[in-house]
Amino acid sequence: MKKIKKNKNLWLKEAEIEVGDLYFTTARQYRAVLAINGDFLIYAPSSEGMQPLTTDSQMPFANSPAKKCQIATFAQKEYQAFDWHGTTAVKHKLTQSQRGEAISQCNAKAQIAGLMAD
Repeated sequence: MKKIKKNKNLWLKEAEIEVGDLYFTTARQYRAVLAINGDFLIYAPSSEGMQPLTTDSQMPFANSPAKKCQIATFAQKEYQAFDWHGTTAVKHKLTQSQRGEAISQCNAKAQIAGLMAD
């Protein structure tokens, strides 16, 4: 079986990752960073193969549990630019209500509280 080589040019720098940023992987999966504490973060992942979000789309994290991982691990995925309300970029800042919607959709309040208590 042939191993797929990762494109390091599509990786993020750890310093670029901030709470409230929305990213889109080359596997067409949205990821919203919900909390950061030290070297770890909590993020909401969507299903792979997602259609692009439109201006009236809800956050795409329903029934998807939040995940905890190291910032370095999060950065070492392949991300692509995507359109968000008429702007194309690799990351987009969520509003407070959008971030709250993502947190509630993936039921991350307890996990975020645990991370912040570490």
